[in-house]
Amino acid sequence: MSPDSDPPVVRLMDYGKFKFEADKKAREAKKKQHTVSIKEVKLGIRIDDNDYNVKLNRAKKFLEEGNKVKCTLRLRGREVQHSDLAFKLAARFAEDLEETGSLESPIRQESFRQITMTFQPKK
Repeated sequence: MSPDSDPPVVRLMDYGKFKFEADKKAREAKKKQHTVSIKEVKLGIRIDDNDYNVKLNRAKKFLEEGNKVKCTLRLRGREVQHSDLAFKLAARFAEDLEETGSLESPIRQESFRQITMTFQPKK
C-alpha cells in the first residue's frame, strides 16, 4: 500500500480475517502481561514466633510473585493501651522483609485499633 504512488496501489483483504488476526494478537499480549494485586497479611500483637514466621514467609512469597503486600496489625481489647508493642512488631516485620521488598507507605496507625504498612517488590 503506497498512497504516494501513481496510480495508487490498494490491497484488497478479507476484513473478517483481519479482525480475527488483530484479536488474536491482543489475546497473546494479554496473556503475557502481569497484573499487580495487593495481598494482605494480618497480624495480631500477641503472635507466636512460629505463626510470625509463617506470615513472614507468606508475605515474601507474595512479593517474589510481583504483588504488593499490605500488612495489618489489629489491636483487640486492652491491646490498644500497648500500641508501642504493635509498632515494634511492625518495625520487626518491615526489617525482616527488607531484602525481598521495600516499604511503599510508612508504618502508620489508621485507627486506634489498626496499624498498617504497604510493601512493594524489589526489582
